[in-house]
Amino acid sequence: MNWLEISIAVDAEAAEAVAEVLSRYAPNAVALEQRARDNLTTRPPDYLTTQPLEPTVVVRAYLPVDAGVDAKRQQASEALWHLRQIVPMPDPVIREIAPGDWENAWKEHYHVLRVGPRIVVKPSWREHTAEPGDIVIELDPGMAFGTGLHPTTQMCLNALETRCRPGMQMLDLGTGSGILAIAAAKLGASSVIALDVDPVAVESARDNIRRNAVDHIVIVEAGSLAEAKRRRLTFDLALVNILAKTIVELCDEGLAETINPGGQIVCAGLIESQEDEVREALARAGLEVIERFQDKGWVGLACRRAQPLTDRAARPDPRGIGT
Repeated sequence: MNWLEISIAVDAEAAEAVAEVLSRYAPNAVALEQRARDNLTTRPPDYLTTQPLEPTVVVRAYLPVDAGVDAKRQQASEALWHLRQIVPMPDPVIREIAPGDWENAWKEHYHVLRVGPRIVVKPSWREHTAEPGDIVIELDPGMAFGTGLHPTTQMCLNALETRCRPGMQMLDLGTGSGILAIAAAKLGASSVIALDVDPVAVESARDNIRRNAVDHIVIVEAGSLAEAKRRRLTFDLALVNILAKTIVELCDEGLAETINPGGQIVCAGLIESQEDEVREALARAGLEVIERFQDKGWVGLACRRAQPLTDRAARPDPRGIGT
């Protein structure tokens, strides 16, 4: 069987949105190619401090050439047209490839990616010699969200490097591929609860967590804030990498109540024009913004509850969420 390849070159911040659209018509057959460079093998010694990571990403989807391919091609083109009204991007390039080319074509577009001083994201088939102190996360194709390319994901990963401490109990709301939960576990968190309302994301995150051998630390469940509150769970650090509207709703639903006094929340997923609204919601919830991050038009906010942490021994173990 031949395959139809649909490819489109976009900025990194748009890549995952395009991948999500294409994955509706090509489930488990979407690849993201970091076109600029494999920055692990070409960067100078001071790369991380002198050059921001701003690659052009080529998103590729592969459709089997069968009786339904014309309809799927049309639907994918229409969906990309609608997305183009929000995010400027070129027309997709469409070509047919032979079975032998397909078997390895999609793998060629996944590369090793360094995010921050220590965290490395790699496909399982790529070779990488870890430097001392590297935190290596293996992510294979599947759920498109959470590949490490999007600026908000990178902001959260960098925030984790500076905030995660051994023994911390953590919450990852809107886990997607599970990349943030995996990073937290490998940075020393004693327990991580990863929640997502999308059942596809839940299964993808579970697969990635098993692949990274942190399933004894990370528990993935379907649900959102209400699930954590129902179980009366509290955390030292929460990661909320979702849309600004949802962050505001979560603040009003009691997000701060899930954070131990003195604990922190890192919110990402908002653009500059939404920042004031999110700050107001955080203030209403009793959370103080202590640090601001920005990458292009994307903004992240780190917040803190004012009181000191309570005695860890007196708190229930969040890993009981799966029981």
